Amino acid sequence: MSTLTETPSPMMDLTGRILIAMPGMEDPRFGQSIVYICAHSDEGAMGLVLNKLADDLKLSDLLEQLEIESVPGARQLPIHFGGPVEGGRGFVLHEAGYRSSISTLEVDGVFSMTATLDILEDMAAGQGPGMALVALGYAGWGAGQLEGEIAQNGWLICDASPALVFGTPNSAKWSAALAVLGIDPLALSAEAGTA
Repeated sequence: MSTLTETPSPMMDLTGRILIAMPGMEDPRFGQSIVYICAHSDEGAMGLVLNKLADDLKLSDLLEQLEIESVPGARQLPIHFGGPVEGGRGFVLHEAGYRSSISTLEVDGVFSMTATLDILEDMAAGQGPGMALVALGYAGWGAGQLEGEIAQNGWLICDASPALVFGTPNSAKWSAALAVLGIDPLALSAEAGTA
């Protein structure tokens, strides 16, 4: 008599991909959100919400709070709500061409993420990355938690592109991410079902 053993399936790596919240998302902080996954391993995942703003804050407000002087004409970016974890900590998702002199996480060949003060100093000086999204806080999942939420139909997954992340207005990012998958938002149901 032989016994059948299951071979564990390889972990899906969502690093560099976008999560799209399904209409039935129970956590209102993530309703109609899209989240860029900066890191994903068997220990958990970390990402940034891309389409929700943090209380009308602008980069100039953040620079002022941090006592970083800005040159005239420096870019004025909105500050995003990156997620509910460590809401006072700043993160900059940016094009891969920029590297902090201290530390930059290279997500893939297109996107990088920096969480050190020098990127804000560079941006205030009119330098830094050409394309960037500044966020306070991040979205985090423990081991297996994100995979469980996906299995429960909480999220869809699509590829990230600079046009979607940096070039689409926040109000249109959720539907634009669904369009990447060929899905009409009106066709989605808040109820998950089985056939």
